[in-house]
Amino acid sequence: MLDELDRQIVHALEVDGRAAFSRVAQVLGVSDQTVARRYRRLRAEESVRVVGNLDTWRIGAVSWYLRLQCTPDAAQSIAGALARRPDTAWVRMTSGGTEISCVTRARSQADTDALLLEKLHRTPRIVGISAHALIHMYYGGNESFLRKVQVLSDDQVAALKPPWAGEPAGEVPELGPGDRALLSALARDGRTGLPELAVATGWSETRVRRRLTELRRSGVLFFEVDVPGPALGLAMSAMMWLSVAPHALVQAAETLAGHPEVPFVAATTGSTNIVASLVCRDVGALYEYLTNRVAAIPAINHIETNPIVRTLKREGALLA
Repeated sequence: MLDELDRQIVHALEVDGRAAFSRVAQVLGVSDQTVARRYRRLRAEESVRVVGNLDTWRIGAVSWYLRLQCTPDAAQSIAGALARRPDTAWVRMTSGGTEISCVTRARSQADTDALLLEKLHRTPRIVGISAHALIHMYYGGNESFLRKVQVLSDDQVAALKPPWAGEPAGEVPELGPGDRALLSALARDGRTGLPELAVATGWSETRVRRRLTELRRSGVLFFEVDVPGPALGLAMSAMMWLSVAPHALVQAAETLAGHPEVPFVAATTGSTNIVASLVCRDVGALYEYLTNRVAAIPAINHIETNPIVRTLKREGALLA
């Protein structure tokens, strides 16, 4: 598990994922070498990493949450195939390993159609498919779960914020092939250096630096720190699918978004209208959360809770 300094470093990188270690060290009052050494250890031992993400809402794209029911003997191989696809961001096995939860981020309607209407329906041993478009996010994306376990002071956060922090500014830039290469490299490692990004894009380092600033200012690109739950002492994770009366949807979703156990909540299309993920210390804590915090939301008509058995892909990264 992360100790106090580890958490401070992670929180600092959540504020600015590409902040120089020297800047982080100055704010935390430790040496550059300590920050660099700690981060290398966190990456190697805890799978902590900075991720560069594309804001699909900002560019007008649609993300889908897929629920696939499979025969038990095929779920593992199907989930693995989905995890290897470039258009999936999260792939998890739930419900005892017979259901696959998958978040897709297709770059075009044609890509979405190819996956939803052709590829999956032709896959043997998938016995049920439901597709839910994510139509509004109440928490998640550039609002990380780590902000709910804040360990830095407000002054430290202010000292680390980049100049463009705040509301997106300017027009949404059109993304070309070089941008796609840049975003792909940052999705693998948000702290990839300028020389490596220049090689990936075929641009000069000066152009890479300028484009990074443009994409971040416009809100198209944001950075977050991906920290597995167990590293924070949160060993139990699950998905919740909720049906809420339409007139109370916003209030219910915003209530869930304020819970420290919930790193993601969004409104969806489909038979349920809210999806949320949650992380807890253990099964007992999950029970307490469902029977106290969730049960206190009167507008919820139905809830389905699916424990996550295994995560094969997280924030665009394949897991061993």
